[in-house]
Amino acid sequence: PVAMGSAPYGVLRLSRHCVYDLLRLEEQLLRKTPGRSWLVVNDGVKEPTVVMGISGKKEDLVDSEAARRKGVGLVKRFTGGGTVVLDENSILVSLICEAADAPDVPELFPRALMRWSKDFYDPVFSAHGDFGLSETDYTFGDLKFGGNAQYISKRKFLHHTSFLWDYDPQRMKCLLHPPKEPEYRQGRGHLDFICRLRDHYGGGREAFLGSLTGALDARGLEWEDIGLEAVRSMLSQAGGAGALQSTKRVPL
Repeated sequence: PVAMGSAPYGVLRLSRHCVYDLLRLEEQLLRKTPGRSWLVVNDGVKEPTVVMGISGKKEDLVDSEAARRKGVGLVKRFTGGGTVVLDENSILVSLICEAADAPDVPELFPRALMRWSKDFYDPVFSAHGDFGLSETDYTFGDLKFGGNAQYISKRKFLHHTSFLWDYDPQRMKCLLHPPKEPEYRQGRGHLDFICRLRDHYGGGREAFLGSLTGALDARGLEWEDIGLEAVRSMLSQAGGAGALQSTKRVPL
């Protein structure tokens, strides 16, 4: 149930949005909308982009020559986590939550929050395969279809996921084998430890996108659709912290 007096979750639905702009928007929603929680869904990104975590080093993670050749950009986001290649077949979903609006989160620590997120997505995925949380990734069996990153503050957290609805094997070659990998990967090459969500989610892409608010319903959380212009207006009225520097474009 919704905490007394709290606003409904704002649901912002976007399509083919620029991932650099999206990350900056998410950071503003995290920092400038006290008392409001959000579900942000972006269906595909505008242009192919490699996105690294805030501590990622380009030379360790990205084949810059391959990325330049394929016209793939590079962005460093404001959260931690691993490196992903995003394109029109990546579906990005972010939960930006007031702690009071997620009363069943046991504690605001990364592992507890990761486990909570798995429970949150159970109604969406459990009927479509052996859905699990493998360290910080969502998997069917031992194959990854979603990568996660988080930002946690005292009263609010952000948990964002890139879902592989489909992927281009050639673009995946922009990623180097990372120096540090999750244990369950067991040295497998990139294409050997990921899978396409479209091969598991029987209802199709539109049904998947529609199922995300069902996860809010399953927890008894109220929500309302809020369009991008209304969100931008809300943020401009909030003022302050306008120049967010944490998400950056990185030259290749």
